[in-house]
Amino acid sequence: MTDASVIDDIISAAEISKDDVIVEIGAGVGFVTEQLVKYAKKVYAIELDDAAIVELNKIEADNLEIIHKDILKTDISEFVQNGEKLKIVANIPYYITSPIIAHLLGEIDDGDNKNRNAISSIVLMVQYEVAQRIMANENSPAKQYGHLSILSQFWADIEFVRKVSARCFYPAPKVESAVLKFTIRNTPLVEVEDYSFLRKVTKAAFLSRRKNIKNSLVNAGFAKPAVEKTLNDLQISFEERGEKFSIQKFAKLSEELKKNL
Repeated sequence: MTDASVIDDIISAAEISKDDVIVEIGAGVGFVTEQLVKYAKKVYAIELDDAAIVELNKIEADNLEIIHKDILKTDISEFVQNGEKLKIVANIPYYITSPIIAHLLGEIDDGDNKNRNAISSIVLMVQYEVAQRIMANENSPAKQYGHLSILSQFWADIEFVRKVSARCFYPAPKVESAVLKFTIRNTPLVEVEDYSFLRKVTKAAFLSRRKNIKNSLVNAGFAKPAVEKTLNDLQISFEERGEKFSIQKFAKLSEELKKNL
């Protein structure tokens, strides 16, 4: 990263104090790490690449600990000190954004996820198109709104911090990026009786985007009579599509469908 203003904005969004423990995911060669150690009580820099680890080890800071490990195999909760929640700063490989978000937040039916319970906020750099998907809702273009949107927003309030041009990196990637801030919720966005059932309903709705909600649910294995009764009871047209359902509407659909099965 060659644009210092991006690093400044990441640090600012993270709102780091001298009492904070930071877990940096994808530390790379340490451009952000060098700044994090100036503000935080402790920084755990997680990086998998061998060459990057060599560069990270050149940073002289007593409050820095380098973790040479795959983030998806790392228990974030192990870094908690004195019960204080962690702040995450992450610049991750774009192709595994969804698995990493799921690893940090847990799925929508994972009510007691130990990683999420250990985190207060996440400042995350992702591909710009992925940022659009994360922040999308039922009023967004259909291709943007999906299970990643629901997964992200179910356990966090999300703020768009800034767009990052490809010119901010050397060599320049082929895509633009964005910085997002996740503020972790103490409770989910909506409360339902059965979160696993809600997860099945939302996944079914987005599995075949061209199908209407009735056919999506039936094709996913939900009994046709129960699906039809549920949609009629909720005054939902059989022809509506899942990408036009808010998370709150999915919750009502899930609760009613379970009653009718």
